[in-house]
Amino acid sequence: MNYVFNRLSIIVGGPQGSGLETSAQILTYSLAYLRYGVASDREYFSNIKGRHSYVHFLISSDKLPTSLTYPVQLVAALDHETVFTHFDSLQEGGVIVYDVSVEEKTLDTTPSMEEDLKDRLRERFRELGIDGSVKALVKYVSEDKKIHLIPLSYSEIINEAAKKLVLPASQAARYVSSIIIGAVSGLTGLGKNAIEYSLARRFYDRPELIQQNKVIIESVYDKVVRDHGSILKLAPSKLNYKEMMVVSGNDIVAMAKIVGGVRFQSYYPITPAADESFTIESYEKLEVDGLEIGSVLVLQTEDEIAAITSAIGAALAGARASTSTSGPGFSLMVEGLGWAGMNETPVVITYYQRGGPSTGLPTRGSQSDLLFALYASHGEFPRIVLASGDHIEAFYDAIEAFNLAERYQTPVIHLLDKFLANSIVTLPIPDLSNIDIDRGLITHKGGADYKRFDLSTKISPRAFIGYESIMWYTGDEHNELGHIDEDPQNREKMYRKRMEKIKIADEEIPQEKRLTYYGPEDADILLVGWGFVKGVALNALETLTEKGIRTAYLHLRMFSPFPSKMMEKMLKRFDESKIIAVEHSYDSQVSKIISMNTGFQITKEIVKYTGRPIYLNELVDAVLKILKGEERVVLTYGP
Repeated sequence: MNYVFNRLSIIVGGPQGSGLETSAQILTYSLAYLRYGVASDREYFSNIKGRHSYVHFLISSDKLPTSLTYPVQLVAALDHETVFTHFDSLQEGGVIVYDVSVEEKTLDTTPSMEEDLKDRLRERFRELGIDGSVKALVKYVSEDKKIHLIPLSYSEIINEAAKKLVLPASQAARYVSSIIIGAVSGLTGLGKNAIEYSLARRFYDRPELIQQNKVIIESVYDKVVRDHGSILKLAPSKLNYKEMMVVSGNDIVAMAKIVGGVRFQSYYPITPAADESFTIESYEKLEVDGLEIGSVLVLQTEDEIAAITSAIGAALAGARASTSTSGPGFSLMVEGLGWAGMNETPVVITYYQRGGPSTGLPTRGSQSDLLFALYASHGEFPRIVLASGDHIEAFYDAIEAFNLAERYQTPVIHLLDKFLANSIVTLPIPDLSNIDIDRGLITHKGGADYKRFDLSTKISPRAFIGYESIMWYTGDEHNELGHIDEDPQNREKMYRKRMEKIKIADEEIPQEKRLTYYGPEDADILLVGWGFVKGVALNALETLTEKGIRTAYLHLRMFSPFPSKMMEKMLKRFDESKIIAVEHSYDSQVSKIISMNTGFQITKEIVKYTGRPIYLNELVDAVLKILKGEERVVLTYGP
């Protein structure tokens, strides 16, 4: 008897460069076509090709998923390393798809696997009493965990497709990842029409690729359904969205910048930020109904110093300007950031955090750059720092970042992370009806006596370079005209004028836009976090409530200006022993920021710094440990 699932958790894995990402994309397009909610995370090594990578999906028929969890119901493996790495991720009664030709493979014949993982697996195999082969492993999971095996001969499938398509087998082998698409779609009951739609969308300008992939996918689909049935059949979607997007975090920030009026974007290629600029590049010419309405200049620079300084120059000339980077790149940008602060320049820095320090974990996530973003550069100057917790927040925040930068004439840092950048989700199209464009105080009047840094107003009227006004900019302290001036009274006035912008912003930006409370008013437990923690925290609320533990989540959206009053008010409602900070870092930096701004000490912490996201199952377990008396729980789950 086949069950119908409202939710499925799936892992598809294989070597980098094997087409895995394309397969995951086609599956997601198919699910979006059928209006399923999808959240997925792509985990991959920092080398270009060959090492193990995987995509972890959560698919839902009745809601938009916001986090991932273990165990999973299906592992679909392109190679034997995926079987070794993820067999323990399967829940009892789950399904594994694998290639029969790898059954004799062992850990010793897996050179791409890290030795640390091999050692852990050898110990695990000794515990289970099995040798280190795929054959012994799948036999164990079949007998002891009741895992349903889907053994396929990938080479036979490819050879049959090659004959049908009249292609050399070596050429047909390029489409081996389509076997995964066919197997997953057959097991979950996705219709062939959804796959056809996805292939047409992905390869719209390559009809031969559509046909070649289709032959393999349909042959595997038919074989799996015939031999095993749709044993993981998804229930029909109950989501009533007329249209859905398939977007990564990088994609949606790029879209938002275009909607928000960006006209200059600079970057130096760096993971995980570069994909945002690549997306903007593909829309450099902006057209509506065939009419060209403008363009975006996307500039790949020689380094991050040039990236931020060119963006500053574009902002001085009146363009909405931004640059995009990650930790090592931001380190190089710091001197330019200080120059922008000194000269009250409205530049936006989109900052995707990754594991550090130094090169660190280039393709893994982190939230450990919070303090760095808040205080980078020597001296003091105002900056606005906002952080997004999901794709929708990222969309609206990316637009608001430009508004804030130009309204307060100050750098704005938009904090994101690798988790969100590489997380691909299905979403309804964002509502554009309430989007406002605020360019701040602009003047086209002036001349030789134009005072760019006029002290008679809290925020000076801004003229653009290239218009009639004459202006001076320097990294030194300056007077109202911009000329270097080290007089102590002038210094005090200019310094105070700059620094008081944060006070003005604090008075004008509603605290409710900077801090959001989720959960019942009479909750007993309060989780506090920011950024990508949001999704898993909200899911944890539901799970903990089902266990009889009334839980709420306090989500920080902006760190500068900090919502001190609302934060204090919220924290005072809870017993101090029931307030738990959650963060992807070692130091729980959010706790330190809260203490600095409110004096309140959060003593309970759940942290993770392995570079992998916090999963629902481990967060719930960690909260239960805290409630039993632990002060700090370090999470490590995930391959």
